[in-house]
Amino acid sequence: MKRTAALVAVLALVGVTTWLVWPSAPGVRGQDQMITVVDGPADDQRVQIDTTFYPPPDAGKAPAVLLAHGFGGSKRSMREQAERLAGSGYAVLAWSARGFGRSTGEIALNSADYEVKDVKQLIDWLAKRPEVALDASGDPRVGIAGGSYGGAIALMTAAHDARVDAIVPQITWSDLADALFPDATGKGPENGVFKRMWAGIFFGRGGAGVPQGLEALTERPEPLTAEQARCGRFLPAICEIYQEVAKTGKATPEAVELLRKSSPISVAGQIKAPTLLVQGQRDSLFPLDHADANAKAIAAAGTPVSLAWFDGGHDGGDGEADWLYERTSAWFDHYLKNEGTTSPQAAEAGAASPAGTPVSAFTLTRDGGRDPGTRQRIRLHPEAAAYPGLGGTDVTDVALSGPEQHVVNPPGGSPASISTVPGVGSLLGGGQGGLSVSLDMPGQSAAFESAPLTQPLQLTGAPTAKIRVSGTGEVTLFAKLFDVPDSVQPPTLPAGLVAPLRVTIPEGAGSAEVTVRLPAVDHRFEIGHRLRLVVATTDMGYATPAEPAAYRVGLASPAVSIPTVATLAAPPAGIPWWVWAMPLAAILVAAAVLATGRTGRRPAPATAAGTSAVTPADVVGIVPAATPDAAPDSVPETVPSSVPESVPLDIRGLTKAYRNGELAVDGLSFRVEQGQVLGLLGPNGAGKTTTMRMMMGLIHPDGGEVRIFGEPVTPGAPVLSRLGSFVEGPGFLPHLSGRDNLHLYWAATGRPAADARFDEALEIAGLGTALERAVRTYSQGMRQRLAIAQAMLGLPDLLVLDEPTNGLDPPQIREMREVLKRYARDGRTVIVSSHLLAEVEQTCTHVVVMRRGRLVSAGPVSALLSSAVTTNGHGPRLEDVFLDLIGEKA
Repeated sequence: MKRTAALVAVLALVGVTTWLVWPSAPGVRGQDQMITVVDGPADDQRVQIDTTFYPPPDAGKAPAVLLAHGFGGSKRSMREQAERLAGSGYAVLAWSARGFGRSTGEIALNSADYEVKDVKQLIDWLAKRPEVALDASGDPRVGIAGGSYGGAIALMTAAHDARVDAIVPQITWSDLADALFPDATGKGPENGVFKRMWAGIFFGRGGAGVPQGLEALTERPEPLTAEQARCGRFLPAICEIYQEVAKTGKATPEAVELLRKSSPISVAGQIKAPTLLVQGQRDSLFPLDHADANAKAIAAAGTPVSLAWFDGGHDGGDGEADWLYERTSAWFDHYLKNEGTTSPQAAEAGAASPAGTPVSAFTLTRDGGRDPGTRQRIRLHPEAAAYPGLGGTDVTDVALSGPEQHVVNPPGGSPASISTVPGVGSLLGGGQGGLSVSLDMPGQSAAFESAPLTQPLQLTGAPTAKIRVSGTGEVTLFAKLFDVPDSVQPPTLPAGLVAPLRVTIPEGAGSAEVTVRLPAVDHRFEIGHRLRLVVATTDMGYATPAEPAAYRVGLASPAVSIPTVATLAAPPAGIPWWVWAMPLAAILVAAAVLATGRTGRRPAPATAAGTSAVTPADVVGIVPAATPDAAPDSVPETVPSSVPESVPLDIRGLTKAYRNGELAVDGLSFRVEQGQVLGLLGPNGAGKTTTMRMMMGLIHPDGGEVRIFGEPVTPGAPVLSRLGSFVEGPGFLPHLSGRDNLHLYWAATGRPAADARFDEALEIAGLGTALERAVRTYSQGMRQRLAIAQAMLGLPDLLVLDEPTNGLDPPQIREMREVLKRYARDGRTVIVSSHLLAEVEQTCTHVVVMRRGRLVSAGPVSALLSSAVTTNGHGPRLEDVFLDLIGEKA
């Protein structure tokens, strides 16, 4: 333990030292300064606010931007963004809010009497700086941006200070009372369910003096008083209210009143600064409905509003930092610098800034799922740029079925179901890395399920469902909508979000019906998937009744209503044109490169007579075994073709050299007949993959030739349409389903869709319902089978596969073996390169063995095994024959 503690201390010290000496962005140097402000209801408190000012690098006048940190952070949290904005021509001020970092004072949750007054005086300070540009009225040109706690102060300050010209609040709240006491029936926080875990993290980050990360090692200004030891840095009134609601699990009128004083929704009608609201889709603390409420309230006052949903939030998602910065800087460029679009109306219609960053009324991002992870950004079409709200532009009712079911609330509310484990790795500073899981305890939940979908369904907004609860008194429940792929894969809870609700059953009524608004998400349900509505009695993140109880839950309406947005429909409508164009462009570029390289290719080795040396083409199964160094007989390169059209593959004297002159393939010759499954064998570096690439016209040989069905292989040769292949692993677009990937590939070939014979190829590959799922959900075995299906499209007469069993487990290898045998049964031909000799022995009818680019042996598997010497009383194995042929027999 001592060693561990010492290591942690050393790492912490290294982290702090690194931060202190790490160089700033070129031309940007921050200036630290303590600014004294006066706040409080009676303006009787003097507070020291720790700030860093980043002047623009050109020393001229520039608009100012205030950067606010998340809860538990400080000005240091905003350093990178501050430097980037300053480098882009802004005067930037980052500060530690009262009660955080080195700033004094107590935390008041962005109260108008405290934090808002502080920020107004920071704007006063900026107005006096020579680097800050002023409006015609003499006010500073200023914007505010921040996430979570910092997003709320941007909204609150804009409502109370008309000098603020633009704001970009991110992942923040509209009503803090509703955030901590949500109710999915719409009755407000007074009827809400206490968000116990998030509240505990929220108040823990400002309480008890616990150090918050590395910055606490240098930023804790003085020891805590006795009062601070009990309440941390919170105002005593906030501390007392939290302690009360934490015991009861219910919101008091005093708690709701205090929290609403720190809520933008109470003053949103006063905001006149153009507002870009950025909200996370994976956020169980401040879900999408908070941005929805803020957007509607601000827009109702006639203020320009743009709304963006990004794939992240307090519960995770770390791939959008650059996109968020681009959106923020584009908003400020327009409204502070008057760059880009020429009017708020043009901005909302989707016009772009000079940098090409879209500024639209509604934008969302979707995870493209590409390994290791990229994003596909999708924006509403200009003709439908208005924000559709959580109700979408259309509604699809999906029928649910299931009987009324008994559920229980266990004693003490434990064990509890799990939807999301909040705060892991992210806490309240806007960081990412939260943990999302889902687990419903037996007997504590009722489930209602749809039939398999017959077409994809894109949910964008907040679904609704109507349930009936039977029992007595007050019932606490948690509703959630799962995506159920099949009987093998576990159900998915989109974004890990649940809808808490309280249902009061009138005395003597026996039951009550309620309409539940489920969490707002953007999620695609694939073909064949089911929707499952689950209503549970417990959730680990919330406070639940301690008393045991039993209820019955049933459907009051046999359907769940799914909001959709037509212009944000799922692929194929959402696939950009360039996705389809890329494969075609790649084919054209490859053909051009190959054509260009012909004149400069290395000449084939010359014979004594000055002609190129090649070997005779021998039919596989007739060529006798040879020693590794045996030299092939030579024949003229220009031998007239006598290969019948019925021969799938004929290779004659094939030669290819590396740039250094070393031969990768050296005078290789063999022939493959119809109905054979040929194993192309050899140690690493034997030239197998190079040979296969020449078979497909991807590499031009230096000597010899490859003929497929009697026709010479050249880049783009028509005969290649009779060959299907994949070499060096499959490649797919991960955000598309397996079926969409196959259709995309076939479209890139330019051949008629009727020639693809999708059903036959898919039946051979045996993928089943997995075809309708996104490829990013596939196992390695499924990806390999999809690659086989792609190679089989059009049912080519010759199939060439490089390591088709790579990464598969034994059952998957067995399935792949049967797939290949099945394909060859009808007279087609398969060529397989593999290192798994036991599998080759069971799968292949014939083999070709290569070593150092040359043919070592070829023939039927049975003939090779029968000619081998039996050892140890057992029959010969292909592995023994192979090792003997390449001269590596033990």
